[in-house]
Amino acid sequence: MKNSFKNLTFPELKAKREEMNRKYMELRFQIVIGHVDNPLQKRVMRRQIARLNTLIGAQEKAQAQELLKQKAAESAQKPAVKD
Repeated sequence: MKNSFKNLTFPELKAKREEMNRKYMELRFQIVIGHVDNPLQKRVMRRQIARLNTLIGAQEKAQAQELLKQKAAESAQKPAVKD
């Protein structure tokens, strides 16, 4: 399960994170009520959400860097304006 998130696209990662957050909230409520078979599942889900957040952050950072490179290339191609 650890490496299964790496091959997902950016929108899929965001959707998966939202799904995991909903499941985590439901699990927390079930823990309070006392209807949970495996209490360690909370830790596993929290770590999976953290992995998703890390991958999403890395992709956002890569997209931002790519955008900066494109802007730098565009500004380098424009001729200098002389007064």
